[in-house]
Amino acid sequence: MKWKRSLWLVVTAMALVGAPLSTVGCAGGSGGAKAADLQPGDMPSGASWTGVYFSELYGYLHLVQDGNVVEGKWIRPHKDRWGKLKGEATGDVIRFEWTEYTQGLVGPNAAKSGRGYFKYKRPAGDNVDDTFAGEIGFDKDEVGEPWDAVKQRNVNPDLASIGGTGASDIGGGDWDSENKEQGAPEEPANP
Repeated sequence: MKWKRSLWLVVTAMALVGAPLSTVGCAGGSGGAKAADLQPGDMPSGASWTGVYFSELYGYLHLVQDGNVVEGKWIRPHKDRWGKLKGEATGDVIRFEWTEYTQGLVGPNAAKSGRGYFKYKRPAGDNVDDTFAGEIGFDKDEVGEPWDAVKQRNVNPDLASIGGTGASDIGGGDWDSENKEQGAPEEPANP
């Protein structure tokens, strides 16, 4: 009887704070990844995924398409994080995997990764800028955070201009590289 009262108190408290009742019960669930429900269409006339796209949140995203494979890199406006993606284009949709790195951070929180999608769009009218709308999700999820961007006119992508090379990015030097000191080693001096 006491456990029923405890369960009633938990359910009542959760209802008062607005928590979903589905959180009461056994752990687990479907375990499936969340995927976007969209159908690819045709690209607008003369359009290509290759280009540079700007988003206020994600900064400049450089994309290069080679056949159906699309690779990209971005750097956030505050230059504190940069990321890369690789995926496959089917018409006006790209589905991809991504990783984003935090500058100067080492350890398990230095990188985040997941999946995502972009859908290419061309607004109606003359002299308009192409855009994409999509989302990125964490881990196996393809949906989660929105990512919309505007394609920049007459700007060529340069994937090599974005990214890090390792410890030298945070001023630590290339600790795992070959010793480049010149000359012969000196014998230790007596104190």
